[in-house]
Amino acid sequence: MQFNNASKCTSVTEISIANETKFLGLYINNNLSWKTNIEIIKNKLSSAYYVMRLIKPHITANTLKVIYYSYFHSIMTSGLIFWGNPPDSIKIFRLQKKIIRIMMGCRSKDSCTKLFPNLEILPLPSQYILSLLLFMIRNKNQFQVNSAIHQINTRQHIHLHQPSVNATKYQKGVHCIGVKVFNMLPFYIKADSDDIKKFKALLQKYLHENSFYSLDKYSECQVKFWHMIWIDTWGPWDKCSFFLRTSLYYKYVSIYPTTICNEGKFPT
Repeated sequence: MQFNNASKCTSVTEISIANETKFLGLYINNNLSWKTNIEIIKNKLSSAYYVMRLIKPHITANTLKVIYYSYFHSIMTSGLIFWGNPPDSIKIFRLQKKIIRIMMGCRSKDSCTKLFPNLEILPLPSQYILSLLLFMIRNKNQFQVNSAIHQINTRQHIHLHQPSVNATKYQKGVHCIGVKVFNMLPFYIKADSDDIKKFKALLQKYLHENSFYSLDKYSECQVKFWHMIWIDTWGPWDKCSFFLRTSLYYKYVSIYPTTICNEGKFPT
């Protein structure tokens, strides 16, 4: 459209209003949610589930695992860092557990807690953590550590800087969630973040050993890790001096505020 000479404008293209659209392979609706994208992925994975159920009696376990990664896994992980955290992603996780039960020949109500480690396959929440952290490492130049923001030697000076934002959509987005998840990593994994191959190997081993079913479980694991160090170093909580308990309590609250502050006490 030409603004300097309106008489020359012969036609105006009318922009239609759509409830949802596809952008770079991902579907997003007018509420800026991933419900449409998750439903489309669910339909694709349902077809993959049906196919794997049919061929299961005719092929070996190793071949079935290859098919899982080439068919089911490739669909499930497409754009996972964007839609893997919303509540609706539980629908995809349920389908994944159905596939795992088929691969292991288990009943529909059997728990998958031990099946994932046996197959060396990550549950959807753990795969989300892996994909998110690998994105963070590959784009580390887009993030700053706290020591680059200020020169004060605080306990969190090696952590990535968490931006202060008010928008809920941004708080639940890749940037904010990624920073939180990275900062909760064990130190020995974060220490090798400059070496992508080593970082990925350590992270995969850590996630396979724990098979997290949610981000809350991931957060709780870090608190339990520090609790074990606490016990080994200072002894049981109730036998520590008041000064030591107070100082250590606030130290852990500053590192893991969500888990500890929701409970109001350090786990025993």
